[in-house]
Amino acid sequence: MEIRYEKLNHGNFDGHSLDEFRRHQTITECWRNVSGELKLVPNEFTEDWSIEKCREVAAGISSRLENDLSAFAAFCGKRVVGFVTVEHEIFGKAAKYVSLEQFQVSEDFRGKGIGRKLFSLACSEAKNLGAQKLYISAHSSKESQAAYRALGCVPAMEVNAKMAAEEPFDIQMEFVL
Repeated sequence: MEIRYEKLNHGNFDGHSLDEFRRHQTITECWRNVSGELKLVPNEFTEDWSIEKCREVAAGISSRLENDLSAFAAFCGKRVVGFVTVEHEIFGKAAKYVSLEQFQVSEDFRGKGIGRKLFSLACSEAKNLGAQKLYISAHSSKESQAAYRALGCVPAMEVNAKMAAEEPFDIQMEFVL
């Protein structure tokens, strides 16, 4: 299995590029704010993207490429097996953040270092954009939080109120570049 990594553009990515992507995760526990303290609580559900959802995400990425969004993908042959996107807007009062908008690895390719490599590419792109930190509105599942912490992410020093309001159960995190 040879994996290659490419910066996405309109020549290698379009609205059908995620047709074979498997975004599936069974969640049993999530981190929640309980009386001012983060605690793991039972919360069982499954996230499973349909082909329509995959196409919606791909079209959204494709429409913003080379404008206000940079993206990288891991390919196995012609199949996208992981991808990451970084918004170009720098924000924050004290910190110079850019947002890690999407960070996904296909279920059948997790645990192979693909996420770590994609995260590294996102960090390099954020530096090139002039940011000092990568901002992540991260899923609160036990597994997602463990993955972000293993990459060195920590709770955000400065919370982006708009992102926090859009995803109230997400954990607002950052990574110093």
